[in-house]
Amino acid sequence: MKFPSPSSAEAVVSITNLARRFGSKTVLSDVSLHVPRGGVFGLVGENGAGKTTLIKHILGLLRAETGRVRVFGLNPVSDQVSVLGRIGYLSEQPDLPGWMRVDELMRYSRAFYPKWDAAYAEKLREQFGLNPTQRLSTLSKGQLAKAGLLVAQAHRPELLLLDEPSSGLDPLVRRDILEAVIRTVADEGRTVFFSSHLLEEIERVSDNIAMLHQGRIVLCGSLDEIKLQHRQFTLHFETSQTRAPIIAGALSISGSGKEWSVMCNGWRDHLPEIAAGLGARIVDDRAQTLNEIFVAHAGANISTQRS
Repeated sequence: MKFPSPSSAEAVVSITNLARRFGSKTVLSDVSLHVPRGGVFGLVGENGAGKTTLIKHILGLLRAETGRVRVFGLNPVSDQVSVLGRIGYLSEQPDLPGWMRVDELMRYSRAFYPKWDAAYAEKLREQFGLNPTQRLSTLSKGQLAKAGLLVAQAHRPELLLLDEPSSGLDPLVRRDILEAVIRTVADEGRTVFFSSHLLEEIERVSDNIAMLHQGRIVLCGSLDEIKLQHRQFTLHFETSQTRAPIIAGALSISGSGKEWSVMCNGWRDHLPEIAAGLGARIVDDRAQTLNEIFVAHAGANISTQRS
């Protein structure tokens, strides 16, 4: 399936027809996406969808078996030093040395990044409420996430990669991390690639999104356009229907009796005519949340694979 996207020349990350298998299991299948410069690109998908495997390819930790991966126009495997120096990375479980204090971590990390901004790092430490003399082994999970985000951001990377950064954290810590991400983009125009199964977070901060389901991209594009195109209509029939109406192109149809809900994508202008042809009228029309859109596309994708 083809999705509108910026050209590879305009993209910070360009992935074309990427596939990856581990043994007999296909983890990524024909994945293509392009991450434009500036703004937040959200990668959504359930746990096990292949999000972390995709990010490992971007980091150059995995070589593409099939397809091509380019970051800043470079091969992240053969040009790993050049690529990683321009990336900040935070995973769900930051791998930080527990015996270090917060200030020692900052000094240690500074040695790896020529563009480390000590004043900015100190500003982030204060913003996150991290005690400089506290050992990492004594920090809470939320504090560790903030320490990891500090290290990932302090050299002002061109690309900030966040892999499930707020999973398992309390709502206040998740809010702090999201606000830090928003400020990073708003203040400096850098690029954030944000992976999460928490769709409400992706919806809050993302400019563009890709939906990954069972290793395949099922939807990709501008978040505003995607939400504008997806609507749910309620059809009312004069007589009770014993089975769901057949509507070509509908993502999902549910209901019973005289009222049925139809999720559509991009052909809302034609639905009144379609409804009239079925002997029904539209009694409700509402926008869909990102979670509702993902569930509809994931279900449609499963049906397609089985047919």
